Amino acid sequence: MKVVGLTGGIGSGKSTVAKMFQKLGVAIYIADDEAKKMMNENAFLKNKIIELLGKESYLNEKLNREYIANIVFKDKVQLDQLNAIVHPEVAKHFNHWKKQQQGEYVLKEAAILFENEGYKQCDYTILVSAPIEIRIERVLRRDDTSRENILSRMNNQWDDAQKIVLADFVISNDNLKDTENQVNEIHKVLSAKQPVV
Repeated sequence: MKVVGLTGGIGSGKSTVAKMFQKLGVAIYIADDEAKKMMNENAFLKNKIIELLGKESYLNEKLNREYIANIVFKDKVQLDQLNAIVHPEVAKHFNHWKKQQQGEYVLKEAAILFENEGYKQCDYTILVSAPIEIRIERVLRRDDTSRENILSRMNNQWDDAQKIVLADFVISNDNLKDTENQVNEIHKVLSAKQPVV
């Protein structure tokens, strides 16, 4: 079974694209959601995160996301250390999940697929791209955050120019109808038995 990595910067619309693939019957693994779940439930991860970032990382036994974000999005070394703790556990979880799926391929959605070299474990990759101002507007509508916080998170992700070089497919997501057409075309290619050229 093929593993297809789906990625895109904050506000690019990768979750919207993932839902479009899901409607076509593709099994979707949202790595960031699973990571959050595991950071709340996995005792090994909790201990490692407290060791790295302090007891304030958890409030009432729940991950203190705001506290952690304030540290790691301002300090690349700490962000890299946190990722080094969490990503191997998520990779194990994904491999277990994948064995239970059916179909020609599964989709693994991950925000930093290229930055953390997760794309190397994928057969193909899809990059969801959108103009920066559209992305900022989407996140401002979606999250209770500031433009400054969004830009700080964007600065911790590669820009699209770096990602396009590594992507097998690029979806331009600034018009939903066009996006859906692009998803359908890519799905046809990925569902085919022969290798993608």
